[in-house]
Amino acid sequence: MSRKQREEERVRGIFGRRALALGLGQMGLLGFLAHRLHRLQVDEGERYATLAEENRLSARLLAPPRGRVLDREGRVIAGNQLNWRALLTAEQTTDVGATLETFSRIVPLTDAERARIERDVRRRRRFVPVTVRDFLTWEEMARIELNAPDLPGISVDVGTTRVYPEADHLAHIVGYVAPPAERDMDGDPLLELPGIRVGRSGIERHHDLALRGRAGAVQMEVNAVGRIIRELDRREGVQGQDVQLSVDAALTRTLRGKIEEGTSVVLMDARNGEVLAMATQPSFDPNLFNSGVSTAQWREWTRNRATPLINKATNGLYAPGSTFKMVVALAALEARAVTPGERVYCPGHMDLGESRFHCWNRGGHGGVDMRTALKLSCDVYFYEMAKRLGIDKIAAMGRRFGLGVPLDIELPGIRNGLMPTREWRQAQGRGWALGDTVIHGIGQGFYQLTPLQLATMTARLATGRAVQPHLTRSIGGRPVRGTRAEDWPSLGIPERDLRLVRDAMWSVVNEAGGTARVARLPPEMGAMAGKTGTTQVRRVTREQRERGYRVDQVPREWRPHALFVAFAPHDNPVFAVSVIVEHGSSGSAAAAPLARDVLIEAFQQLRPGPGGSFGARVAEAPRPAGPARP
Repeated sequence: MSRKQREEERVRGIFGRRALALGLGQMGLLGFLAHRLHRLQVDEGERYATLAEENRLSARLLAPPRGRVLDREGRVIAGNQLNWRALLTAEQTTDVGATLETFSRIVPLTDAERARIERDVRRRRRFVPVTVRDFLTWEEMARIELNAPDLPGISVDVGTTRVYPEADHLAHIVGYVAPPAERDMDGDPLLELPGIRVGRSGIERHHDLALRGRAGAVQMEVNAVGRIIRELDRREGVQGQDVQLSVDAALTRTLRGKIEEGTSVVLMDARNGEVLAMATQPSFDPNLFNSGVSTAQWREWTRNRATPLINKATNGLYAPGSTFKMVVALAALEARAVTPGERVYCPGHMDLGESRFHCWNRGGHGGVDMRTALKLSCDVYFYEMAKRLGIDKIAAMGRRFGLGVPLDIELPGIRNGLMPTREWRQAQGRGWALGDTVIHGIGQGFYQLTPLQLATMTARLATGRAVQPHLTRSIGGRPVRGTRAEDWPSLGIPERDLRLVRDAMWSVVNEAGGTARVARLPPEMGAMAGKTGTTQVRRVTREQRERGYRVDQVPREWRPHALFVAFAPHDNPVFAVSVIVEHGSSGSAAAAPLARDVLIEAFQQLRPGPGGSFGARVAEAPRPAGPARP
């Protein structure tokens, strides 16, 4: 074979191999494509069809109406009302600026609002609506609708907003709502919806999940860029559950009209622990949080020394003064440190080393037994009881009456107060002296208690049971608490001891010489049993006493707090009440008459009957109806 033939043969071999390789590659590629097509169209065809359908469909959540909060009579104290808002869709107008200019002649817009709207329009797609004005009045909404032909791109949308018909009367109990913050995000997609609100304080916060409801959904067909073509399906959300409280809105409103700044009142059903009214001055209007509290308003609240944002009935801390003497008496009886008839002589003071502890009655009370000591509020008698007992036994009895311990009430952030002990003092690196024990025998010293705790103490004195204060009667129509005193465990205190203390409290109000004779109830309402208290906020020096110290001659902020606790009727307790008047000077002059007025209103408005029920209410002045349930 010639060289030329060999060369041609070599070239044909190379070409053949390359052709074979190319053919094999093409076959492999075709095989791979066939495999992929089979996988896409057969194996995963259903999945990709679903994805394509999801690209065509857009599902959006709908915010449900928030559940209502009702008082014990079914009145709405936190409800919903329709909220109209104006929206602007930029793609529906050729000139956004001109549309806003026309709108502002109908509903005035501030420069800040104009700037915010124009910024939102620039940031969002032109088919996405932008809020122009929220919380439109009926008149504003009507003017916009009437001028709709001159407002291209403007539409009116309707939703709901929270409203509190009782305004500041129940603000500290009901609380308020606000948009969710970052810390509220718990994975619930409902919280990401525009316009949704969460509870920030009070019952709104405690029962937020029940009140929140379940979101609805709307399914829409959209095009490739997300523009809505049409609505395909809608499932409305489920409104949150209604929460009914034990408080009576009308009674609370009445009581707040009777009290001055710095006063707190707690009224409980002594039989089952239901809080019937809780009034404190000053307060705030929770409706202001719906549209956003202005900086000026927030500054006014926070700079006010009277602290309107704080519920003093649950968070105000006070020494109990002589209202605590019943606890000391029961501790002494339980420890057998004294017998009921044993008399202690009161010369008007007690000397302990170089210190002198005065009785409020400078001339002294003479020889007094326990009943008389409570009736006359003799300090020297309880100085002696404290010496015999020691602070730890006193504190232990106080805790059994709900003092200085957590209370099971549905208000977030309430304070537990303080019942001091030797161990507590030692933890501070300080010692406990006998003089400390003596002064704590009359409710002074390191005690820090709330008006709610004092009302709880009084209810337990009246029933002998560990009644817990509570506010919630039902959620979604289902009762959540017991309604009888028997539903609560016994305190384990002998009935004879409780009977002695109750009788002494009766004498405080109803016998000659009692410190609260001015607070007697009308005969048809039965007899009230109570105890006065006065707590110093500034120490009275020996020099001041020698110069004839008088409370009415010092500035108001230096005057003592006035306290009174009571239950009624004495022979069949229904109501328990505590009253604290800051700088009221005297429990008998300032707090006791107010407690009497509170109980008179309670008897007249609630009309208590046998079996734990309350009768038909007396007629009250007409008030605007609460917002209708949407």
